[in-house]
Amino acid sequence: MASGELVRELAGKVAVITGASSGVGEAAALLLASLGATIVLAARTAETLRRVADAVGGLAVPTDVSRRADLEHLVAAAIERHGRIDILVNNAGTNVRGNFADISADGVEQVLDTNLKAPMLLTHMALPYLKATRGVVVNVASIAGHIPLPGEASYCASKWGLRAFTFAAGIELRADGVALCAVSPGPITTGFVLNDLDHTPDLVFSQPFLSAEQVAQAILACIMDRKRERAMPATTLILAKLAASAPWLQELLRPGLERKGARVKAELRQKAAMKN
Repeated sequence: MASGELVRELAGKVAVITGASSGVGEAAALLLASLGATIVLAARTAETLRRVADAVGGLAVPTDVSRRADLEHLVAAAIERHGRIDILVNNAGTNVRGNFADISADGVEQVLDTNLKAPMLLTHMALPYLKATRGVVVNVASIAGHIPLPGEASYCASKWGLRAFTFAAGIELRADGVALCAVSPGPITTGFVLNDLDHTPDLVFSQPFLSAEQVAQAILACIMDRKRERAMPATTLILAKLAASAPWLQELLRPGLERKGARVKAELRQKAAMKN
């Protein structure tokens, strides 16, 4: 779709984006705003959030998505300012990496509250307004929601659950004109992975990295055509599907992929050291 058509489609639409202070959320806010959408931005870090809000001319609503009261306030603020919600992008996410037996119960709860419970609650709260506008919800899931990854048990569970919620609720809400879509990227060149080299499994680094802007483009595409899921890169998705359907294949391939990932991780450490 040409940019002029996108502007006509998005002009006057109100988009609520969580995790909007950096990374994919920031990229999505910048992209949608450039096409005429009105943006309501949510994230925990108020100062950074307001910087992005200023850049897009949007409304900053400091929000901890793991707090139900904050989610209620976010919806109320969007409606008070704009009177409608057309687009909801559930992008906020977190991870507590490590073997499941070694992470705390608080860590497990944090991942599930942020990655799964919050998108479900926020979607539920926004539904009356999304039904009124026949709107669309885009949930940012992950390739980790397609394949079990050791060291990422809670994260995988949250993203598998988010995909399942997206598809099941999407069927239910189709008659109301509300679409639910999932964007499931592989590793992204943001701090979510790059700032946690020591704890991120080597296997993750064996795969091609995406930019935040590429994921934002996938979010935009889902908003426009309401496709059920976009997962990327294609090579990583194919590998994940094969490994998930044949666990023996995952076990066979993992050592080689982990060695490749370890080499990439070492290169990233070296580059970081040179910058410092």
